[in-house]
Amino acid sequence: MQKIRLTGQLPDRWQEALAELAPELDMLPAEDGAEIVCSRGDCLALECDGGRVRLTWAEPIQFYRALSLVPLPLAPCSIREQPRFSSAGVMFDCSRNGVLKPEAVRLFLRKMALMGLNLGMLYTEDTYEVPEQPFFGYKRGRYTYEELKGLDDYAALFGVELCPCIQVLGHLKRVLHWPAFHRLRDNAEVLLADDDETYALIEQMVRAACAPFRSRRIHIGMDEAYGVGLGEHLARFGYEDPRAVIGRHLTRVLDITDKFGLKPMMWSDMYFHLDGGGYHSGGMPSEKAKAAVDRRVSLVYWDYYHAKEEEYAQALVKHAAFGVPTVFAGGLWTWPGPAPAYPLTIGNTIAGLTACMKADVDTVLATAWGDNGAETNMLTALLGMQLYGEMTYTGAYDADALAARFRRCCHADAQAFLDISRMNYTPEMKNHPNDPVNVCKFMLYQDPLVELFEADTEGFRLADHFASLAPLYARYAQENPEYRLLFEHYSAMARALALKCAWHERAAKAVRAGDRDTAAKLAEGVPATIEAVEEMRRLWRRLWESTNKPNGFEVIDVRLGGVEARLSTAREKMADFAAGRTDDIPELTEPSLLCKRRPDNSIGCTNTMDEIATASTIDW
Repeated sequence: MQKIRLTGQLPDRWQEALAELAPELDMLPAEDGAEIVCSRGDCLALECDGGRVRLTWAEPIQFYRALSLVPLPLAPCSIREQPRFSSAGVMFDCSRNGVLKPEAVRLFLRKMALMGLNLGMLYTEDTYEVPEQPFFGYKRGRYTYEELKGLDDYAALFGVELCPCIQVLGHLKRVLHWPAFHRLRDNAEVLLADDDETYALIEQMVRAACAPFRSRRIHIGMDEAYGVGLGEHLARFGYEDPRAVIGRHLTRVLDITDKFGLKPMMWSDMYFHLDGGGYHSGGMPSEKAKAAVDRRVSLVYWDYYHAKEEEYAQALVKHAAFGVPTVFAGGLWTWPGPAPAYPLTIGNTIAGLTACMKADVDTVLATAWGDNGAETNMLTALLGMQLYGEMTYTGAYDADALAARFRRCCHADAQAFLDISRMNYTPEMKNHPNDPVNVCKFMLYQDPLVELFEADTEGFRLADHFASLAPLYARYAQENPEYRLLFEHYSAMARALALKCAWHERAAKAVRAGDRDTAAKLAEGVPATIEAVEEMRRLWRRLWESTNKPNGFEVIDVRLGGVEARLSTAREKMADFAAGRTDDIPELTEPSLLCKRRPDNSIGCTNTMDEIATASTIDW
């Protein structure tokens, strides 16, 4: 560990911050350490002659990033960086079952400090306490005021702004399904606009959400509020243009945020949907759409799906027509299933952030969503976060520089994190630009008898693919000790998938061909497959509870319990067939159709259980 002695102009509370960051930086404050002379200036600069270091910082976050740029061991260097964005940071989804533990959030805040990212959000639809509403976040692992206040204090040590990120219209299904809130539903997902009780609830929500934080910014959501004005609102008030309903609702919400001295931002997509298009279809926003936007709000343009800079540039021009500030939110692709999609993370981030720099966007966010059960652990987002940090400060993408910075800030091999995405596809498969294949998810949950994706995966040799990944991840677990559990989890998942895919590749063929010898071998192999799934489940729970509150893992337990039960049923049926007690397994002999495979061998993302496990229904 490098001994250092800091002198000159230093941020407030730097001693406390450095005590937290010392293990991350491999630096130890000491009187006999190498001197780092610090001064406040107009940019981040670092000069070292091999012995003495001069460090310049404009904001506290730059001071901590600069410390992570000091070469170890000390060596001559000259670095000057000017951030392209005033605010750059990360939004962590804490609403799709996985609620990050406070200690995990603190880990991410330390990494953000070293990366130079100064804005953080915890996306909480209902996973924060609202004192007046006991069913708000009930049994969901919701954050307490004390937990959020402690995280805000911790973030402030490093110059990171934490701001609340909630929903005040749509995306509230987990709240609205409780009988206590039924009277406030427009539909199952959307609050009832124009009802005074709704705004009493929203005021309680806003008060509770902003109370723990220093920041006066708040993200109020309002995206994907499909059907607004067309459910209970229609029955109660009659038909009205949804744009007018949203505009009036927004006005009343902003009157509430004004009351608390807040500066709100909201997702922008509804203004485009109400024009009958989207960000990349149709022309410029209509006059009605522009008139619905209140000048008190900033619009957050979210786009995770495009690899061409000009596509983002065109959408940013459309946003500029609204006459309010635009915030950009790109995606870290943590949501296709158990593994992230890094090819899209990198390609789409480069295009999106480059367009934002040219358009002088002030604030950018990397979103780490956890759709359909938070199956991808948030640790996998670290390399994408590093990419946002490096592009923010250098203005460009350099793969080697990114890997070096990742090694320094996160003590990990960038290639190991990139290779996690190999769980999603084989070399022969192609990723669609905005709809990537996620073969690990749909093959994990595909039923062993009702094989919905048999035709889609024909010829891809998935068993061999996953068998080759298991030892690779085991090696990465040894080489990246701080992430050992993460890679052990993926190694176990690859082993389970290799065995399960061996069944899928042979079972239907054996029954259709009347091959009872192969059927007997398949039946005999099922107990080992079930045990591999069970070992994966045990490691998955350990990994989950290392970063998340325990709530929410019951969903994964139920899913994997279903996988094990169906494998047991399949074994019984296959054993009966092998022994001649039956001449058919109808589920396996029914012809399979192409569902998701395109002519170019790309396969669309299949990310929800009701699309994977059965052709019947799970929820109804």
